[in-house]
Amino acid sequence: MTRTTVAEATPDQKPRSGLRGNPWLTLLSVAIGVMMVALDGTIVAIANPAIQKDLGASLADVQWITNAYLLALAVALITAGKLGDRFGHRQVFLIGTTGFALSSGLIALSGSVSLVVALRVLQGLCGALLMPTALGLIRATFPAEKLNMAIGLWGMVVGASTAGGPIVGGLLVEHVNWQSVFFINVPVGALALTLGAVFLAGHRVKGAARSFDVPGIVLLSAAMFCLIWALIKAPAWSWSDARTWIFLAASATAFHLFAFRQTRSREPLLPLSLFRSVPLSAGVVLMVLMAFAFIGGLFFVTFYLQNVHGMSPVDAGTHLLPLTGMLIVGSPLAGALITRIGPRIPLMAGMTSAAVACFGLATLDAGTGTLTMSLWFALMGVGLAPVMVGATEVIVGNAPLRHAGVAGGLQQSAMQVGGSLGTAVLGAVMASRVEHLLPEKWAAAGLRPLAPEQLDQAAGAVSVGVAPVPAGTPARYAEKISTVAHDTFVSGMQVGFRVAGCVAIVAALVAAFAKRGENTGPAGAGAGHI
Repeated sequence: MTRTTVAEATPDQKPRSGLRGNPWLTLLSVAIGVMMVALDGTIVAIANPAIQKDLGASLADVQWITNAYLLALAVALITAGKLGDRFGHRQVFLIGTTGFALSSGLIALSGSVSLVVALRVLQGLCGALLMPTALGLIRATFPAEKLNMAIGLWGMVVGASTAGGPIVGGLLVEHVNWQSVFFINVPVGALALTLGAVFLAGHRVKGAARSFDVPGIVLLSAAMFCLIWALIKAPAWSWSDARTWIFLAASATAFHLFAFRQTRSREPLLPLSLFRSVPLSAGVVLMVLMAFAFIGGLFFVTFYLQNVHGMSPVDAGTHLLPLTGMLIVGSPLAGALITRIGPRIPLMAGMTSAAVACFGLATLDAGTGTLTMSLWFALMGVGLAPVMVGATEVIVGNAPLRHAGVAGGLQQSAMQVGGSLGTAVLGAVMASRVEHLLPEKWAAAGLRPLAPEQLDQAAGAVSVGVAPVPAGTPARYAEKISTVAHDTFVSGMQVGFRVAGCVAIVAALVAAFAKRGENTGPAGAGAGHI
Protein backbone atom coordinates (compact mmCIF):
# COMPACT_ATOMS: atom_id res chain seq x y z
CA MET A 1 0.00 0.00 0.00
CA THR A 2 1.33 3.43 -0.92
CA ARG A 3 1.85 5.95 1.87
CA THR A 4 1.21 9.57 0.92
CA THR A 5 3.67 12.32 1.73
CA VAL A 6 2.84 15.45 3.67
CA ALA A 7 2.39 17.33 0.41
CA GLU A 8 -0.33 14.91 -0.70
CA ALA A 9 -2.26 14.92 2.54
CA THR A 10 -5.58 16.72 2.57
CA PRO A 11 -7.20 18.21 5.71
CA ASP A 12 -9.15 14.99 6.09
CA GLN A 13 -6.18 12.72 5.47
CA LYS A 14 -3.25 12.82 7.90
CA PRO A 15 0.05 11.32 6.70
CA ARG A 16 1.17 8.19 8.46
CA SER A 17 4.24 8.51 10.60
CA GLY A 18 7.14 6.11 10.91
CA LEU A 19 10.90 5.78 10.78
CA ARG A 20 11.03 5.14 7.04
CA GLY A 21 10.90 8.50 5.29
CA ASN A 22 11.52 10.48 8.48
CA PRO A 23 13.24 13.68 7.25
CA TRP A 24 15.97 13.84 9.89
CA LEU A 25 16.77 10.14 9.72
CA THR A 26 16.87 10.49 5.92
CA LEU A 27 19.38 13.33 6.31
CA LEU A 28 21.50 11.26 8.68
CA SER A 29 21.56 8.32 6.26
CA VAL A 30 22.53 10.31 3.18
CA ALA A 31 25.02 12.47 5.08
CA ILE A 32 27.09 9.42 6.06
CA GLY A 33 27.19 8.27 2.45
CA VAL A 34 28.05 11.72 1.10
CA MET A 35 30.78 12.05 3.71
CA MET A 36 32.67 9.17 2.06
CA VAL A 37 32.64 10.83 -1.35
CA ALA A 38 33.59 14.29 -0.08
CA LEU A 39 36.36 12.89 2.12
CA ASP A 40 37.79 10.87 -0.76
CA GLY A 41 38.21 14.01 -2.84
CA THR A 42 41.06 15.22 -0.60
CA ILE A 43 42.13 12.37 1.68
CA VAL A 44 43.85 10.37 -1.07
CA ALA A 45 46.27 13.17 -1.98
CA ILE A 46 48.03 12.64 1.36
CA ALA A 47 48.45 8.92 0.63
CA ASN A 48 49.90 9.39 -2.87
CA PRO A 49 53.60 9.48 -1.83
CA ALA A 50 53.17 6.27 0.17
CA ILE A 51 51.33 4.61 -2.74
CA GLN A 52 54.07 5.69 -5.13
CA LYS A 53 56.76 4.17 -2.93
CA ASP A 54 54.92 0.94 -2.11
CA LEU A 55 53.72 0.16 -5.65
CA GLY A 56 56.72 1.59 -7.50
CA ALA A 57 54.52 4.05 -9.37
CA SER A 58 55.70 6.93 -11.54
CA LEU A 59 54.63 10.54 -10.99
CA ALA A 60 52.20 10.22 -13.92
CA ASP A 61 50.71 7.08 -12.34
CA VAL A 62 50.13 8.90 -9.07
CA GLN A 63 48.48 11.81 -10.86
CA TRP A 64 46.12 9.33 -12.53
CA ILE A 65 45.05 8.01 -9.12
CA THR A 66 43.50 11.42 -8.47
CA ASN A 67 42.52 12.37 -12.01
CA ALA A 68 40.76 9.08 -12.80
CA TYR A 69 38.45 9.58 -9.81
CA LEU A 70 37.71 13.24 -10.61
CA LEU A 71 37.08 12.53 -14.29
CA ALA A 72 34.66 9.68 -13.60
CA LEU A 73 32.84 11.71 -10.97
CA ALA A 74 32.49 14.83 -13.13
CA VAL A 75 31.45 12.95 -16.29
CA ALA A 76 28.73 10.87 -14.62
CA LEU A 77 27.04 13.27 -12.18
CA ILE A 78 24.15 14.51 -14.33
CA THR A 79 23.50 11.09 -15.82
CA ALA A 80 23.50 9.61 -12.31
CA GLY A 81 20.98 12.22 -11.24
CA LYS A 82 18.77 11.19 -14.15
CA LEU A 83 19.02 7.56 -13.04
CA GLY A 84 17.70 8.63 -9.65
CA ASP A 85 14.80 10.49 -11.23
CA ARG A 86 13.98 7.46 -13.39
CA PHE A 87 14.40 4.53 -10.99
CA GLY A 88 14.07 6.24 -7.62
CA HIS A 89 16.67 8.09 -5.58
CA ARG A 90 16.64 5.53 -2.78
CA GLN A 91 17.59 2.60 -5.01
CA VAL A 92 20.32 4.47 -6.86
CA PHE A 93 21.74 5.88 -3.61
CA LEU A 94 21.97 2.42 -2.06
CA ILE A 95 23.62 1.00 -5.19
CA GLY A 96 26.12 3.86 -5.19
CA THR A 97 26.88 3.36 -1.49
CA THR A 98 27.48 -0.35 -1.97
CA GLY A 99 29.68 0.18 -5.02
CA PHE A 100 31.71 2.93 -3.39
CA ALA A 101 32.46 0.88 -0.29
CA LEU A 102 33.32 -2.28 -2.26
CA SER A 103 35.58 -0.45 -4.74
CA SER A 104 37.34 1.25 -1.81
CA GLY A 105 38.04 -2.10 -0.18
CA LEU A 106 39.34 -3.55 -3.46
CA ILE A 107 41.68 -0.58 -3.93
CA ALA A 108 43.17 -1.26 -0.50
CA LEU A 109 43.81 -4.86 -1.54
CA SER A 110 45.35 -3.94 -4.91
CA GLY A 111 48.95 -4.79 -5.66
CA SER A 112 49.46 -2.73 -8.82
CA VAL A 113 48.98 0.93 -9.64
CA SER A 114 47.07 0.11 -12.86
CA LEU A 115 44.45 -1.76 -10.83
CA VAL A 116 44.25 1.12 -8.34
CA VAL A 117 43.57 3.56 -11.20
CA ALA A 118 40.91 1.30 -12.75
CA LEU A 119 39.14 0.91 -9.41
CA ARG A 120 39.35 4.68 -8.82
CA VAL A 121 37.29 5.08 -12.00
CA LEU A 122 34.68 2.68 -10.57
CA GLN A 123 34.81 4.53 -7.25
CA GLY A 124 34.18 7.85 -9.03
CA LEU A 125 31.21 6.43 -10.93
CA CYS A 126 29.69 5.11 -7.70
CA GLY A 127 30.34 8.45 -6.01
CA ALA A 128 28.43 10.11 -8.83
CA LEU A 129 25.43 7.89 -7.99
CA LEU A 130 25.56 9.06 -4.38
CA MET A 131 25.81 12.85 -4.55
CA PRO A 132 22.81 13.98 -6.68
CA THR A 133 20.50 11.29 -5.31
CA ALA A 134 21.31 12.44 -1.77
CA LEU A 135 20.06 15.91 -2.67
CA GLY A 136 17.04 14.38 -4.40
CA LEU A 137 16.13 12.45 -1.24
CA ILE A 138 16.52 15.55 0.93
CA ARG A 139 14.43 17.61 -1.48
CA ALA A 140 11.66 14.99 -1.61
CA THR A 141 11.52 14.44 2.15
CA PHE A 142 11.79 17.83 3.84
CA PRO A 143 8.97 20.36 3.95
CA ALA A 144 9.72 23.73 2.36
CA GLU A 145 10.19 25.56 5.66
CA LYS A 146 12.93 23.14 6.75
CA LEU A 147 14.64 22.47 3.42
CA ASN A 148 17.29 25.17 3.80
CA MET A 149 18.23 23.92 7.26
CA ALA A 150 18.58 20.40 5.86
CA ILE A 151 20.73 21.60 2.97
CA GLY A 152 22.75 23.61 5.49
CA LEU A 153 23.54 20.47 7.46
CA TRP A 154 24.26 18.61 4.22
CA GLY A 155 26.66 21.39 3.20
CA MET A 156 28.28 21.25 6.62
CA VAL A 157 29.05 17.55 6.13
CA VAL A 158 30.44 18.12 2.62
CA GLY A 159 32.56 21.09 3.68
CA ALA A 160 33.89 19.48 6.84
CA SER A 161 34.68 16.20 5.06
CA THR A 162 36.46 17.96 2.20
CA ALA A 163 38.54 20.17 4.48
CA GLY A 164 39.15 17.37 6.99
CA GLY A 165 40.53 14.97 4.37
CA PRO A 166 44.18 16.04 4.74
CA ILE A 167 44.04 15.69 8.54
CA VAL A 168 42.39 12.26 8.52
CA GLY A 169 44.59 11.08 5.66
CA GLY A 170 47.74 12.30 7.35
CA LEU A 171 46.91 10.52 10.60
CA LEU A 172 46.03 7.24 8.85
CA VAL A 173 49.10 7.20 6.61
CA GLU A 174 51.40 8.20 9.47
CA HIS A 175 50.08 5.75 12.06
CA VAL A 176 48.61 2.89 9.97
CA ASN A 177 49.29 2.64 6.20
CA TRP A 178 48.05 4.01 2.89
CA GLN A 179 45.58 1.14 2.52
CA SER A 180 43.69 2.40 5.60
CA VAL A 181 42.74 5.55 3.67
CA PHE A 182 40.55 3.32 1.49
CA PHE A 183 39.63 0.65 4.04
CA ILE A 184 37.96 3.31 6.21
CA ASN A 185 35.19 3.59 3.61
CA VAL A 186 34.13 -0.04 4.10
CA PRO A 187 32.64 0.29 7.62
CA VAL A 188 31.36 3.79 6.86
CA GLY A 189 29.69 2.51 3.70
CA ALA A 190 28.21 -0.45 5.58
CA LEU A 191 26.71 1.94 8.14
CA ALA A 192 25.29 4.21 5.42
CA LEU A 193 23.84 1.18 3.60
CA THR A 194 22.21 -0.18 6.77
CA LEU A 195 20.70 3.15 7.76
CA GLY A 196 19.59 3.80 4.18
CA ALA A 197 17.88 0.43 3.89
CA VAL A 198 15.96 1.10 7.10
CA PHE A 199 15.18 4.81 6.94
CA LEU A 200 15.12 5.93 3.30
CA ALA A 201 11.81 5.98 1.48
CA GLY A 202 11.49 5.77 -2.28
CA HIS A 203 9.41 8.37 -4.12
CA ARG A 204 7.40 8.10 -7.28
CA VAL A 205 6.87 11.38 -9.11
CA LYS A 206 4.30 12.04 -11.79
CA GLY A 207 5.95 13.07 -15.02
CA ALA A 208 9.26 11.37 -14.25
CA ALA A 209 11.17 10.15 -17.30
CA ARG A 210 10.46 6.59 -18.41
CA SER A 211 13.18 6.29 -21.02
CA PHE A 212 16.75 7.45 -21.54
CA ASP A 213 18.29 9.85 -24.00
CA VAL A 214 21.28 7.64 -24.84
CA PRO A 215 22.75 9.96 -27.51
CA GLY A 216 22.42 12.80 -25.00
CA ILE A 217 24.28 10.79 -22.35
CA VAL A 218 27.10 10.05 -24.83
CA LEU A 219 27.40 13.68 -25.96
CA LEU A 220 27.30 15.14 -22.44
CA SER A 221 29.80 12.58 -21.16
CA ALA A 222 32.15 13.38 -24.06
CA ALA A 223 31.78 17.11 -23.49
CA MET A 224 32.48 16.87 -19.77
CA PHE A 225 35.39 14.48 -20.30
CA CYS A 226 37.10 16.72 -22.86
CA LEU A 227 36.58 19.82 -20.72
CA ILE A 228 37.86 18.33 -17.46
CA TRP A 229 40.69 16.52 -19.27
CA ALA A 230 41.86 19.78 -20.86
CA LEU A 231 41.76 21.56 -17.50
CA ILE A 232 43.67 18.75 -15.79
CA LYS A 233 46.36 18.54 -18.47
CA ALA A 234 46.72 22.26 -19.23
CA PRO A 235 49.34 22.88 -16.49
CA ALA A 236 51.54 20.11 -17.94
CA TRP A 237 50.86 20.83 -21.61
CA SER A 238 50.64 24.66 -21.20
CA TRP A 239 47.70 26.77 -22.36
CA SER A 240 49.41 27.53 -25.66
CA ASP A 241 49.75 23.84 -26.56
CA ALA A 242 47.57 22.67 -29.46
CA ARG A 243 46.43 19.61 -27.48
CA THR A 244 44.81 21.82 -24.82
CA TRP A 245 42.81 23.73 -27.42
CA ILE A 246 41.88 20.59 -29.36
CA PHE A 247 40.23 19.13 -26.27
CA LEU A 248 38.56 22.46 -25.41
CA ALA A 249 37.24 22.73 -28.98
CA ALA A 250 36.01 19.13 -28.85
CA SER A 251 34.25 19.90 -25.57
CA ALA A 252 32.57 23.00 -27.01
CA THR A 253 31.44 21.04 -30.08
CA ALA A 254 30.04 18.19 -27.97
CA PHE A 255 28.19 20.66 -25.70
CA HIS A 256 26.69 22.35 -28.78
CA LEU A 257 25.55 19.01 -30.23
CA PHE A 258 24.20 18.00 -26.81
CA ALA A 259 22.14 21.19 -26.56
CA PHE A 260 20.75 20.60 -30.06
CA ARG A 261 19.92 17.01 -29.15
CA GLN A 262 18.03 18.11 -26.04
CA THR A 263 15.68 20.25 -28.12
CA ARG A 264 14.78 17.19 -30.25
CA SER A 265 14.53 14.46 -27.61
CA ARG A 266 11.19 13.36 -26.15
CA GLU A 267 12.87 12.55 -22.82
CA PRO A 268 15.88 14.90 -22.67
CA LEU A 269 18.69 14.06 -20.26
CA LEU A 270 18.99 17.69 -19.14
CA PRO A 271 15.86 19.65 -20.12
CA LEU A 272 17.03 23.04 -21.34
CA SER A 273 13.78 24.47 -20.03
CA LEU A 274 15.39 24.34 -16.58
CA PHE A 275 17.61 27.25 -17.62
CA ARG A 276 14.59 29.44 -18.33
CA SER A 277 14.62 29.91 -14.57
CA VAL A 278 16.94 32.89 -14.04
CA PRO A 279 17.53 31.99 -10.36
CA LEU A 280 18.50 28.39 -11.27
CA SER A 281 20.88 29.60 -13.97
CA ALA A 282 22.34 32.15 -11.56
CA GLY A 283 22.80 29.41 -8.98
CA VAL A 284 24.77 27.27 -11.44
CA VAL A 285 27.03 30.17 -12.43
CA LEU A 286 27.45 31.11 -8.78
CA MET A 287 28.49 27.55 -7.88
CA VAL A 288 31.09 27.55 -10.67
CA LEU A 289 32.54 30.89 -9.57
CA MET A 290 32.52 29.95 -5.87
CA ALA A 291 34.37 26.69 -6.57
CA PHE A 292 36.82 28.55 -8.84
CA ALA A 293 37.80 30.93 -6.05
CA PHE A 294 37.67 28.42 -3.17
CA ILE A 295 39.18 25.25 -4.62
CA GLY A 296 41.59 27.14 -6.87
CA GLY A 297 42.77 29.22 -3.92
CA LEU A 298 43.01 26.22 -1.60
CA PHE A 299 45.41 24.69 -4.14
CA PHE A 300 47.94 27.40 -3.27
CA VAL A 301 47.37 27.21 0.46
CA THR A 302 48.38 23.56 0.81
CA PHE A 303 51.73 24.21 -0.92
CA TYR A 304 52.21 27.42 1.05
CA LEU A 305 51.74 25.70 4.40
CA GLN A 306 53.76 22.57 3.63
CA ASN A 307 56.54 23.79 1.35
CA VAL A 308 57.05 27.40 2.45
CA HIS A 309 56.32 27.01 6.17
CA GLY A 310 57.62 23.42 6.28
CA MET A 311 54.54 21.93 7.95
CA SER A 312 53.60 18.27 7.87
CA PRO A 313 50.30 17.35 6.14
CA VAL A 314 48.65 16.96 9.54
CA ASP A 315 49.90 20.34 10.75
CA ALA A 316 48.78 21.96 7.50
CA GLY A 317 45.31 20.44 7.91
CA THR A 318 45.20 21.68 11.49
CA HIS A 319 45.96 25.22 10.34
CA LEU A 320 42.92 25.00 8.09
CA LEU A 321 40.63 24.21 11.03
CA PRO A 322 39.38 27.83 11.27
CA LEU A 323 38.02 27.46 7.72
CA THR A 324 36.58 24.02 8.45
CA GLY A 325 35.14 25.16 11.76
CA MET A 326 33.36 28.13 10.22
CA LEU A 327 31.87 25.86 7.56
CA ILE A 328 30.64 23.44 10.22
CA VAL A 329 29.15 26.17 12.41
CA GLY A 330 28.05 28.47 9.61
CA SER A 331 26.25 26.07 7.28
CA PRO A 332 23.24 25.23 9.50
CA LEU A 333 23.06 28.85 10.68
CA ALA A 334 23.09 29.98 7.06
CA GLY A 335 20.31 27.50 6.32
CA ALA A 336 18.17 29.00 9.10
CA LEU A 337 18.90 32.55 7.91
CA ILE A 338 18.09 31.73 4.28
CA THR A 339 14.81 30.14 5.39
CA ARG A 340 13.96 33.36 7.20
CA ILE A 341 14.97 36.06 4.69
CA GLY A 342 15.64 34.21 1.43
CA PRO A 343 18.93 33.43 -0.29
CA ARG A 344 19.80 36.69 -2.11
CA ILE A 345 21.27 38.76 0.76
CA PRO A 346 23.14 35.84 2.44
CA LEU A 347 24.61 34.81 -0.92
CA MET A 348 25.76 38.32 -1.78
CA ALA A 349 27.17 38.85 1.70
CA GLY A 350 28.85 35.43 1.65
CA MET A 351 30.63 35.99 -1.66
CA THR A 352 31.64 39.50 -0.56
CA SER A 353 33.19 38.02 2.58
CA ALA A 354 34.95 35.38 0.48
CA ALA A 355 36.30 38.13 -1.80
CA VAL A 356 37.65 40.07 1.21
CA ALA A 357 39.24 36.85 2.49
CA CYS A 358 40.90 36.24 -0.89
CA PHE A 359 42.35 39.75 -0.94
CA GLY A 360 43.45 39.24 2.66
CA LEU A 361 45.17 35.97 1.78
CA ALA A 362 46.93 37.88 -1.01
CA THR A 363 48.82 39.75 1.72
CA LEU A 364 50.44 36.61 3.17
CA ASP A 365 54.19 36.30 2.88
CA ALA A 366 56.81 33.72 3.86
CA GLY A 367 56.90 34.99 7.44
CA THR A 368 53.18 35.41 8.16
CA GLY A 369 52.14 34.03 11.55
CA THR A 370 49.41 31.56 12.43
CA LEU A 371 47.02 34.15 13.91
CA THR A 372 46.89 36.24 10.72
CA MET A 373 46.41 33.15 8.55
CA SER A 374 43.68 31.86 10.84
CA LEU A 375 41.72 35.11 10.64
CA TRP A 376 41.62 35.04 6.84
CA PHE A 377 40.82 31.30 6.78
CA ALA A 378 37.96 31.85 9.23
CA LEU A 379 36.55 34.71 7.14
CA MET A 380 36.70 32.48 4.07
CA GLY A 381 34.69 29.82 5.92
CA VAL A 382 32.15 32.40 7.08
CA GLY A 383 31.68 33.53 3.49
CA LEU A 384 31.47 30.09 1.93
CA ALA A 385 28.89 28.65 4.35
CA PRO A 386 25.85 30.57 3.03
CA VAL A 387 26.99 30.04 -0.57
CA MET A 388 27.30 26.25 -0.21
CA VAL A 389 23.78 26.18 1.24
CA GLY A 390 22.08 28.95 -0.72
CA ALA A 391 23.36 28.12 -4.19
CA THR A 392 22.39 24.47 -3.69
CA GLU A 393 18.88 25.45 -2.60
CA VAL A 394 18.53 27.88 -5.50
CA ILE A 395 19.46 25.19 -8.05
CA VAL A 396 17.56 22.24 -6.56
CA GLY A 397 14.62 24.29 -5.26
CA ASN A 398 13.94 26.01 -8.58
CA ALA A 399 13.82 22.72 -10.50
CA PRO A 400 10.59 20.66 -10.69
CA LEU A 401 10.66 17.65 -8.38
CA ARG A 402 10.71 15.23 -11.31
CA HIS A 403 14.11 16.72 -12.19
CA ALA A 404 15.46 16.86 -8.62
CA GLY A 405 18.16 14.30 -9.34
CA VAL A 406 19.29 16.07 -12.51
CA ALA A 407 19.35 19.37 -10.61
CA GLY A 408 21.49 17.75 -7.90
CA GLY A 409 23.84 16.44 -10.57
CA LEU A 410 23.95 19.89 -12.16
CA GLN A 411 24.92 21.44 -8.82
CA GLN A 412 27.72 18.95 -8.26
CA SER A 413 28.93 19.23 -11.87
CA ALA A 414 29.10 23.01 -11.55
CA MET A 415 31.28 22.62 -8.47
CA GLN A 416 33.57 20.09 -10.20
CA VAL A 417 33.96 22.28 -13.29
CA GLY A 418 34.55 25.39 -11.18
CA GLY A 419 37.14 23.67 -9.04
CA SER A 420 38.99 22.23 -12.03
CA LEU A 421 38.85 25.58 -13.84
CA GLY A 422 40.08 27.46 -10.77
CA THR A 423 42.99 25.08 -10.21
CA ALA A 424 44.00 25.21 -13.89
CA VAL A 425 43.66 28.97 -14.39
CA LEU A 426 45.16 30.04 -11.08
CA GLY A 427 47.90 27.44 -11.56
CA ALA A 428 48.67 29.04 -14.92
CA VAL A 429 48.74 32.47 -13.28
CA MET A 430 51.19 31.15 -10.71
CA ALA A 431 53.43 29.52 -13.33
CA SER A 432 53.48 32.67 -15.46
CA ARG A 433 54.36 34.85 -12.49
CA VAL A 434 57.14 32.50 -11.38
CA GLU A 435 58.63 32.30 -14.88
CA HIS A 436 58.65 36.10 -15.05
CA LEU A 437 60.11 36.80 -11.59
CA LEU A 438 62.48 33.92 -10.92
CA PRO A 439 65.35 34.92 -13.30
CA GLU A 440 65.28 38.48 -11.95
CA LYS A 441 65.22 37.47 -8.29
CA TRP A 442 67.82 34.74 -8.88
CA ALA A 443 70.25 37.22 -10.42
CA ALA A 444 69.53 39.90 -7.77
CA ALA A 445 70.48 37.41 -5.03
CA GLY A 446 73.88 36.89 -6.64
CA LEU A 447 73.24 33.20 -7.36
CA ARG A 448 75.09 31.32 -10.07
CA PRO A 449 73.33 31.74 -13.46
CA LEU A 450 71.28 28.77 -14.64
CA ALA A 451 71.09 27.26 -18.10
CA PRO A 452 67.62 27.49 -19.77
CA GLU A 453 66.82 23.85 -18.97
CA GLN A 454 67.91 24.30 -15.35
CA LEU A 455 65.83 27.46 -15.09
CA ASP A 456 62.74 25.62 -16.38
CA GLN A 457 63.26 22.85 -13.83
CA ALA A 458 63.75 25.40 -11.05
CA ALA A 459 60.59 27.28 -12.08
CA GLY A 460 58.59 24.04 -11.94
CA ALA A 461 59.75 23.40 -8.38
CA VAL A 462 59.20 26.99 -7.26
CA SER A 463 55.63 26.94 -8.68
CA VAL A 464 54.71 24.55 -5.85
CA GLY A 465 56.82 26.32 -3.23
CA VAL A 466 59.79 23.93 -3.32
CA ALA A 467 63.28 25.43 -3.16
CA PRO A 468 65.47 23.80 -5.88
CA VAL A 469 68.49 23.21 -3.65
CA PRO A 470 70.92 20.62 -5.10
CA ALA A 471 72.32 18.00 -2.73
CA GLY A 472 75.55 19.08 -1.08
CA THR A 473 74.89 22.80 -1.45
CA PRO A 474 76.60 24.89 1.28
CA ALA A 475 74.18 26.12 3.95
CA ARG A 476 74.57 29.81 3.18
CA TYR A 477 74.01 29.28 -0.54
CA ALA A 478 71.05 26.96 0.14
CA GLU A 479 69.47 29.63 2.35
CA LYS A 480 69.69 32.16 -0.49
CA ILE A 481 68.03 29.73 -2.91
CA SER A 482 65.26 29.02 -0.41
CA THR A 483 64.62 32.72 0.16
CA VAL A 484 64.41 33.43 -3.58
CA ALA A 485 62.16 30.39 -4.19
CA HIS A 486 59.75 31.16 -1.37
CA ASP A 487 59.55 34.88 -2.16
CA THR A 488 58.85 34.10 -5.81
CA PHE A 489 56.21 31.51 -4.92
CA VAL A 490 54.51 33.90 -2.49
CA SER A 491 54.45 36.64 -5.14
CA GLY A 492 52.73 34.27 -7.56
CA MET A 493 50.29 33.15 -4.85
CA GLN A 494 49.40 36.77 -4.11
CA VAL A 495 48.50 37.41 -7.75
CA GLY A 496 46.48 34.19 -7.81
CA PHE A 497 44.46 35.20 -4.76
CA ARG A 498 43.79 38.63 -6.25
CA VAL A 499 42.36 36.93 -9.33
CA ALA A 500 40.27 34.67 -7.07
CA GLY A 501 39.05 37.75 -5.19
CA CYS A 502 37.92 39.40 -8.43
CA VAL A 503 36.06 36.22 -9.40
CA ALA A 504 34.37 36.23 -5.97
CA ILE A 505 33.23 39.82 -6.56
CA VAL A 506 31.65 38.78 -9.87
CA ALA A 507 29.95 35.92 -8.00
CA ALA A 508 28.52 38.40 -5.48
CA LEU A 509 26.95 40.33 -8.37
CA VAL A 510 25.53 37.11 -9.87
CA ALA A 511 23.99 36.33 -6.46
CA ALA A 512 21.70 39.34 -6.92
CA PHE A 513 19.66 37.20 -9.36
CA ALA A 514 19.10 34.40 -6.83
CA LYS A 515 15.78 33.83 -5.14
CA ARG A 516 14.01 31.19 -3.12
CA GLY A 517 13.12 27.95 -4.89
CA GLU A 518 9.69 28.00 -6.48
CA ASN A 519 9.20 24.23 -6.40
CA THR A 520 10.25 23.35 -2.86
CA GLY A 521 8.14 21.09 -0.76
CA PRO A 522 8.09 17.52 0.43
CA ALA A 523 7.81 15.34 -2.62
CA GLY A 524 5.45 17.71 -4.28
CA ALA A 525 2.10 16.92 -5.76
CA GLY A 526 1.80 13.56 -7.27
CA ALA A 527 4.60 11.95 -5.32
CA GLY A 528 4.35 9.04 -2.98
CA HIS A 529 6.50 6.87 -0.77
CA ILE A 530 7.24 3.43 -2.04
